[in-house]
Amino acid sequence: YMGAVGSSRVMCDNVPGLVSRQRQLCRRHPEAMLSIGRGVAAWTAECQHQFRRHRWDCNALERGQRLLGRVLLRSSRESAFVHAISSAGVVFAITRACSQGELKSCSCDPKKKGSARDSRGHFDWGGCSDNIDYGVKFARAFVDAKERKGKDARALMNLHNNRAGRKAVKRFLKQECKCHGVSGSCTLRTCWLAMADFRKTGDYLWKKYNGAIQVVMNQDGTGFTVANKRFKKPTKNDLVYFESSPDYCIRDRDVGSLGTAGRVCNQTSRGMDSCEVMCCGRGYDTSRVSRMTKCECKFHWCCAVRCQDCLEVVDVHTCKAPKSTGWISRT
Repeated sequence: YMGAVGSSRVMCDNVPGLVSRQRQLCRRHPEAMLSIGRGVAAWTAECQHQFRRHRWDCNALERGQRLLGRVLLRSSRESAFVHAISSAGVVFAITRACSQGELKSCSCDPKKKGSARDSRGHFDWGGCSDNIDYGVKFARAFVDAKERKGKDARALMNLHNNRAGRKAVKRFLKQECKCHGVSGSCTLRTCWLAMADFRKTGDYLWKKYNGAIQVVMNQDGTGFTVANKRFKKPTKNDLVYFESSPDYCIRDRDVGSLGTAGRVCNQTSRGMDSCEVMCCGRGYDTSRVSRMTKCECKFHWCCAVRCQDCLEVVDVHTCKAPKSTGWISRT
C-alpha cells in the first residue's frame, strides 16, 4: 500500500484494519505510514528474538493477522508484551524519521537549544536531538485510537501496556557529545540526545513481561487492581494482564497457537528451550546434519583474521508432533 499510486485518501482507505481516527491521521500524514511500516518490521523482529526459546515464539505474525488477533483477544501476558513492543516500535520509527528529515510535521527536537550543564561541566546543545516527544505524541494518537473506541477492561489493559511501551523507548534516551578544542581536548562540547538501539527497549520489556502483574477491574470500572493482594500495585512502567496464558503445546486457532511440533529444542538446557519443556512431554526426534563452520581462525598482523571452512556434524533435536496434528476443534 505504501507504493500505491494516487491520493493519500486512496492509500489510507486501502490499508486494512485501521479505525476511522487512524485513517484520518494516515490522510493527514501519509509519509508517516512508511515509517510506521518500518516500525512494524522492527517490533516484529524484536518480538521473535525475545520469544525465540519459548513455545509461543511470536511467529504467528507470519501467518497473518487473524492468528495474531487470537493471541491479542486473550488479554494474556503475551498480548501485553505485543501491545507494549508494537507501541514502542511506532515511537522509535516516527522519532527516527523526524531526525532524518523524512516527515513534514517534525524535525529534530526544537527544545534542545542553548547551553546546559552536566557532571562534566558546561556544554552547548547542538547536532540533532531525537524528537522523542513528537514520536510519543504521534504513537499515542495513532496506536491508542483503536482502544479508545471501547471502554471495557481489555481496552484499559491495552492502553496501559501501550503507554508502558512508549515510556520504555524514552527511558533509554542518552546524551551523546562531540569534543572541540586543541588536539581533541574537551574545552568545548556539543551534545544532543539520541535513542538507544531498539534491542535495549526489547530487553527491558522482556523483563517486564517476565514480571507482568495479573490484575482485575475495580468495582467502578475505571481502572484495575492486583488480582493477588500479595503482589505490588503495578506502576506505569509495568505490564499488566487479566488471563492466564495457554500452554501453546498444540495447534489451536482460538488461542493463536501454532503448537511446538517440529520446533528445535536444546537437549542440554534446563530452561524454556529444553526438549522436555518445549516438546510438552511428547518427546523429540534426533537427526544428524552436516554444516559448514569457520574454524582454525588465525590473526594476521595487521589487521585480518583468516579462517578455514570446516564440515561439522551435529545432532538436531526437534519436537514430536501430537497424535492429532490438525488444528484443535472446539465444536
